[in-house]
Amino acid sequence: MRRSFPRILVLVLCSVVCSGAFAADNKRGSDRIEREVRHELVMLPYYNVFDNLAFKVDGATVTLLGQVTRPTLKSDAERVVKRLEGVDKVVNNIQVLPLSPDDDRIRTAVYRAVYGQPALQRYGMQAVPPIHIIVNSGNVTLEGVVATEADKNIANVQAKGVPGVFSVKNNLRVEK
Repeated sequence: MRRSFPRILVLVLCSVVCSGAFAADNKRGSDRIEREVRHELVMLPYYNVFDNLAFKVDGATVTLLGQVTRPTLKSDAERVVKRLEGVDKVVNNIQVLPLSPDDDRIRTAVYRAVYGQPALQRYGMQAVPPIHIIVNSGNVTLEGVVATEADKNIANVQAKGVPGVFSVKNNLRVEK
């Protein structure tokens, strides 16, 4: 009886250590998948400032979210994520925005208003500008990341000043 107690204790300790190592390894794998998904989405050739791509990683399942102006971008995003090592399933919840000449005009006008503002011009110089302008039936949503709260507010005011815009939802986040 005395000899079995130490063996049980060793087995319990091994299972605790191994499960902790598995959880840490699983977290590293999830972080790797997140980095690779982000990289692949940003590198899509037709991804631009008028599209918003987001995702969630849950184990080996990646859920794609956001809005795009081209149906091909939705399918391209799913295709590149499916190819990644460690991804078993892709749930594609990307919304394709309806074709509208009015929305196209508003997109261009909001882009000029936001990126033409001297305080925000530095964001337009980046390879993938961080302020994304989503227009759906005259309703504008600003997505992305800016450096300061003032930049967030300026972008909001600029978008609201564009003729034909019904509403502006400012989802811009401020860098930490």
